Amino acid sequence: MLPLHSHPSGRHFLQIPGPTNVPDRVLRAIDNPTIDHRGPEFGELGKAVLAGMKKVFKTESDVIIYPASGTGSWEAALVNTMSPGDKVLMAETGHFATLWKKVAERLKLRVEFQEGDWRHGADPEQIGKRLAADTGHEIKAVCVVHNETATGVVSDVAAVRKAIDDANHPALLMVDTISSLASIDYRHDEWGVDVTVAGSQKGLMLPAGLSFNAISAKALKASETAALLRSYWDWKEMLAINPSGYFPYTPATNLLYGLYEALQMLFAEGLENVFARHKRHGEATRRAVHAWGLEILCRKPEEYSPALTAVMMPEGHSADAFRKTVLTHFNMSLGQGLSKVSDKIFRIGHLGDFNDLTLCGTLSGVEMGLSKAGVPHKPGGVQAALDYLSQTCKAYPS
Repeated sequence: MLPLHSHPSGRHFLQIPGPTNVPDRVLRAIDNPTIDHRGPEFGELGKAVLAGMKKVFKTESDVIIYPASGTGSWEAALVNTMSPGDKVLMAETGHFATLWKKVAERLKLRVEFQEGDWRHGADPEQIGKRLAADTGHEIKAVCVVHNETATGVVSDVAAVRKAIDDANHPALLMVDTISSLASIDYRHDEWGVDVTVAGSQKGLMLPAGLSFNAISAKALKASETAALLRSYWDWKEMLAINPSGYFPYTPATNLLYGLYEALQMLFAEGLENVFARHKRHGEATRRAVHAWGLEILCRKPEEYSPALTAVMMPEGHSADAFRKTVLTHFNMSLGQGLSKVSDKIFRIGHLGDFNDLTLCGTLSGVEMGLSKAGVPHKPGGVQAALDYLSQTCKAYPS
């Protein structure tokens, strides 16, 4: 292991699917002097970031910001809407869907987990059939991960909403957007989501430390009778003071400075342009993987993630050994395989503060690493990506 004070020449390529690279503009904003979180300047900051997050979630409803990781937003979504013993229907799409399930079980909720193979998104048809059979409306919520960070698979949230509506079922729809928000098109209001959870360390280009709940009127109504114990996560406490820009307890002031700057960057580029950029880089990455003769974990092209690509290793080869080779020789970090796919895949993150040259460097490191580690592959993956990027590039605005 390298000592903490060591510093290889050149930049470290952090190409895991989150936390992502933090832009210099955001780092400089976080570096601002801390201000009084009860003073007038902070009130303006609070109102600005709360309004900005509504634009990112594409909602007119309330958004709450917690000083927490994404795990906190999972718990907040559940404790504000559920009561002890309530049943929730969750779709097994990968490692993070499984972790959300564990949070629900620890809260003494009854979880019905629809099994998946980690290579497909949530199945709207299966969800609809289960809800149609639930004539007593025992199921109180459906929980889905929009972009499964462990697998690079995107679920169709709008189709899940339609399945719930077609079954004429009153269950709340809760969606995890921790690795998709501000990277992949997401529409809280239009898609009829009741609680959306998110974190700061991926598409929002911040360090970990902020988490979010976007809340529908239906979810807010459910919170009035929900009986799970809550204190720190209580929406009511937040919503009572947020309109003035303040928080009921000490906020993460400097991270909110960073959030404000990140929002300015996203809005200056335009959210639709941000989404198009991520789609383009995802496509270029997949063209490289196909040219190498390697297999993508996600099976359905319509479910490919614009935020990351999970690549399967050839039989008999260790993904972790390959990742170690890449780190040792090229100073680049790739995402590891988690739980069921441990040592079987590596993940290329292409989200956040990311451009064509960053992707070219990333893919070059992967291709050189494949050769250095003796992983069977065909040459030409980088060239396939370069050809696509050069054909589709647009001039930066002057």
